[in-house]
Amino acid sequence: MTNSPQSLRQEFQDELQHTDSAPALLELEKKFLGRSGKINDLFEIMKTLPVEEKKTFGQTINVLKKELEAALAQKKSSLGRESREALDVTLSMKSEYTGNIHPVSLVNQEIEDIFVSMGFEVWDGPEVDTEYYNFETLNVPKHHPARDMQDTFYLAQPGYVLRTQTSNMQNRVMRSKKPPIRAIVPGKVFRNEATDARHELAFHQVEGILVDKNTSLAHMRYVIDAFLKKLFKRDVVTRLRPGYFPFVEPGLELDFSCLVCDAKGCRVCKHTGWLEFMGCGMIHPYVLKEAGIDPDEYSGFAFGFGLTRLVMMLYKIEDVRLFHSGDIRFLEQFR
Repeated sequence: MTNSPQSLRQEFQDELQHTDSAPALLELEKKFLGRSGKINDLFEIMKTLPVEEKKTFGQTINVLKKELEAALAQKKSSLGRESREALDVTLSMKSEYTGNIHPVSLVNQEIEDIFVSMGFEVWDGPEVDTEYYNFETLNVPKHHPARDMQDTFYLAQPGYVLRTQTSNMQNRVMRSKKPPIRAIVPGKVFRNEATDARHELAFHQVEGILVDKNTSLAHMRYVIDAFLKKLFKRDVVTRLRPGYFPFVEPGLELDFSCLVCDAKGCRVCKHTGWLEFMGCGMIHPYVLKEAGIDPDEYSGFAFGFGLTRLVMMLYKIEDVRLFHSGDIRFLEQFR
């Protein structure tokens, strides 16, 4: 028998002796022990033998297979030692490129730390959600005109959307806890709108809610002012303007004084001295009821701001599209 276990053993030993690299060793292993290797050929030969010979031949093949596996493991260990011995550990290893945390992640971490220090919990939520959580729990029923304002991405599966706001977590947070409730929800949101230097169809927001007895707008403003002071590490002047959001009543827009020009007027603030920052207000009684909270006993406020826009202000980034560009030169600037 030309393809006998004895001849195969000799062939393997000859080739193993001349194998001097890890890739070559891997090829040798495939040649003899792989699915289409020579050991498998022996098992095919065994099927053609008389019944009385099969047992002895099979035992011989199994012994040979274990010998080959042991020899390969020893050779692999030997090659590893030679490789380590050839390594000059005295060489200086200066890395040309190092990884950096994305600027949105950097600011997001800082925001979470600030709110946690004020007693808030950090929640996460689904980016693909139902219309119920994205709209209806927020006092935006079907056919409400506000749904058109959101520029929503509707999915092929009826009733599902890419969330347009991190407010989609308000109902879940309030249902899962009893007041007092303090929570923020940072995350990515999606709007079906044209992309330019100031607008992107995927960006980041931070939602915040606080529910307790006797909560007022004064409490909301204090929390936001304290947050901005910690973030910018200086006093920040804010102002409130009336604004419409279906899930808060009254609804307000909060601006803060431009920190680029110290409220004197520049291109960033459009020469007004103010920067639009967030929508906010007292949580609508309907939203509280939908979450199982009695609006006669508890009140609360909610706010939401664009994290991506905030990062642009902090680092004076003029084009929002840079965040998703994957340009290493851009990311290297943030340490």
